[in-house]
Amino acid sequence: MFYVVTIVAELILIAAFVFLYMQNRRLRRQRNELLQEKEATYGFIHDVAEVFAGATTVDLDNLLRRVLYYAVRTTRAASGAVYLFEPDKQALRARAISGIFPPLLGGVDTGLERAMSKSQHVENLVKTRFIQRGEGLVGEVADFGSAILLPDAETDPRVPRYELDFLQIRSLLLVPMRFHQEVLGVLAVVNRVDGQPFAPADLGLLQALADQASISIYYAGLRETLEEKMRIDRDLDAARRIQTSLLPKTLPRVEGVELAAFNYPALEIGGDYYDFIEVDDTHLGIAMADVSGKGTGGAIMMSVCRSVIRAHAPRHLSPAQVLKLVNQVLAHDVSEDMFVSVLYMVLNTSTRELVVARAGHERPIVSHEQQDLTILDSPGVAIGIADTETFERVLEEIRIPLKPGDVVVAYTDGVTEAMNIREEEWGLDQLLDAIRVASREGANSVLNNVRQRLERFVGNRPQYDDMTLLALHVMK
Repeated sequence: MFYVVTIVAELILIAAFVFLYMQNRRLRRQRNELLQEKEATYGFIHDVAEVFAGATTVDLDNLLRRVLYYAVRTTRAASGAVYLFEPDKQALRARAISGIFPPLLGGVDTGLERAMSKSQHVENLVKTRFIQRGEGLVGEVADFGSAILLPDAETDPRVPRYELDFLQIRSLLLVPMRFHQEVLGVLAVVNRVDGQPFAPADLGLLQALADQASISIYYAGLRETLEEKMRIDRDLDAARRIQTSLLPKTLPRVEGVELAAFNYPALEIGGDYYDFIEVDDTHLGIAMADVSGKGTGGAIMMSVCRSVIRAHAPRHLSPAQVLKLVNQVLAHDVSEDMFVSVLYMVLNTSTRELVVARAGHERPIVSHEQQDLTILDSPGVAIGIADTETFERVLEEIRIPLKPGDVVVAYTDGVTEAMNIREEEWGLDQLLDAIRVASREGANSVLNNVRQRLERFVGNRPQYDDMTLLALHVMK
């Protein structure tokens, strides 16, 4: 009996030692994993600090390469990739790749067989393919924000199969990169170099690294966005300065004629311009134009347009001839996504005859003393729309003898297309009514009435096109 008790006690003692040994091994393993995670985190934080320190700009691709370096190192992976969302937040693209990372969607094309560098060909395939939210394993992680661990990836139908050994996926690990509740991208690693499958410990390490990296990636992206906004702001500011310099500082004095004009630059530079040109002692040129292009490009095109008009106007009394010459100079330089509408009129200051030519611009309006309105509809297409032959064939000028009390109003489409908070346009009818009511009092009265009505209509809503209006009143 004593012998049996002794044996049982020894067995219990051995079991206790085994349990303690196993516990000690587990604790050592957990300790090593924590130290590994700590080392990776500290190393990554140090590297990220170098990226941000003293830099006026942040190289996001360089940052992603560093993230991937630590991801592959800590999980002992053979290869890895960082996928980030595109600006539309619907598609992801691989922004960084380490090792030979096999395509997780779409397979490989026949070009791989002919490629001089198969690894470079595969990398190009992965980097140039977009993955939609919810599409494939990467899209699934991005959509649901949950990690995927596949220790035996070869048995999962979602994993692509490849005959080439260097593309075979034996074990796969994907984790989301999140900032607060927003998924920024996906961090993926393939095949451990020791041949073992990825384990939950690898998942914990990779997710911890991804969480740390996401903070830096978010602020790097935010910094990129701010830098782009600053660049755009500088571009718009330069365009505004160019545009402002084009406008007349003072209005010319013409005996028996009252002139008035306003220009309201919009949130985005649209390239409105108006000008008065002394053609000769008895003729005044009046130009108004609108460039469809935004930013500095539109402003520079408007500056060129102004220079060409001013160069040719003094030698020609025909506004149609001036516009033909302008088109000959500008047509070849106007890009496909840009066009210029121009209204050019010549007033005989002695006879009060007005000659009008219109290259696709808004039709000027004449208010007569009896408050009847006439819309001057001379044919013509905008510069940059048609070839030179078509432009010159379509363009015609019309002559209007103005009488005392008549008011001529020219404007850009930003006036009639001004919008209020309910997305409603002010419209031509509103403009005509504003002109009809105020025209008896002259050009400044029309200008003030239009401006006041416009301001009441649009309220605080920012406008995305310039508003320009010019009025000419033949006094009695």
